[in-house]
Amino acid sequence: MPRLYRPIHMHKFLEKYLLIIAMITGITFHKQLYIFNPVIPYLLSLMLFITYCRVTWNEVRLTNFHYILLAIQYLGSAVVYILLKPFNEILAQAVMICILTATATSAPVVTGILGGNIATVAAYSVLSNLLVAFMAPLFLSVIGSTNEHVPFFTSFWYIFQKVMPILLVPFVLALLLAKISPKAHSKVRSAQIVSFYLWTIALTIVIGNVTQFVLTHNDGNYSLELVIAGVTLVVCLMQFIFGRKIGSHFNNTVAGGQSLGQKNTILAIWLTQTYLNPLASLGPGLYVLWQNLVNSWQIWRKSKKDDLNKITEQA
Repeated sequence: MPRLYRPIHMHKFLEKYLLIIAMITGITFHKQLYIFNPVIPYLLSLMLFITYCRVTWNEVRLTNFHYILLAIQYLGSAVVYILLKPFNEILAQAVMICILTATATSAPVVTGILGGNIATVAAYSVLSNLLVAFMAPLFLSVIGSTNEHVPFFTSFWYIFQKVMPILLVPFVLALLLAKISPKAHSKVRSAQIVSFYLWTIALTIVIGNVTQFVLTHNDGNYSLELVIAGVTLVVCLMQFIFGRKIGSHFNNTVAGGQSLGQKNTILAIWLTQTYLNPLASLGPGLYVLWQNLVNSWQIWRKSKKDDLNKITEQA
């Protein structure tokens, strides 16, 4: 076997299966990983810095594509809640928050891996996370809090200081690096696979945290938990499918799927625990599993397609 073949073969193997390995590791070692939760924002920031080195200000533009996705995000969450509330309030809250919450900060990373338009997803990620800081407290207050009332400005400031630095600081630093040292910027730009590995580390920790939370707060109501798991899976798949269909009309199929389907589940869990029934946080907790199974399959499929194309070109 040639010496260079093994690293390439290992890289392909990791690209296909690393997300699955990360999720299994997170579930298995949830007690040990729980203490690493404070590291997640720093991992996301570094990961996004590498990813944003592929973006320029001229590429980040808000279009009708973004506004349509925002309409689905807010109107869709309201409709789903109204439809499910007569069956079960906790189920309605769990599913609603999976639609209402913003796009994941890691969505541009997966979009880049899948060959999509990073700038389109980056613009929507910033926009949706900023708007949810205003919309979520108002929206959830209409539903009615089961916990002690949290003032709007308190929740707004918490979300703002939690999300905005992760999104904006890496982007600004990437733009500054391009101006100050184009050579260094070029090196970071060519090292996009590093962001993928950072993402899997963050994912492992998040899965561990979600597993720990679910086990700690389990009340024995397994029938409701199974229903929440099934419905959130359907909602996850539908958001990826609708996002891709909408994106295809704007020549942004991959960006559409990731913008609408990949959610900021950490933010969703906090919102649920703050405003709604704590058990409803099982919805976004399971959603992180479903969305990363979808992403794992998409990355695996793209890798297989790329391998096939290389074989065809060499034939």
